[in-house]
Amino acid sequence: MLKRPLAKMPDSLHAELEAANLMTAFEQRPPYQRNDYLHWIERARHPETRRKRINQMIDELTKGGIYMGMQ
Repeated sequence: MLKRPLAKMPDSLHAELEAANLMTAFEQRPPYQRNDYLHWIERARHPETRRKRINQMIDELTKGGIYMGMQ
């Protein structure tokens, strides 16, 4: 069970994951990881930071086995 409120995925991020064929990889992550990624991206104050966080998530989903920089 999640302790934080469930984050809603922005449509733009959903489209980006679909375009990269990573939506399945995202959905296969445990609920807490999906929620953590979305809250982390949402908390970015600057567009550059948001982009950097999205890129990190995409890279981790592509490689698999990595979550927030941890094996």
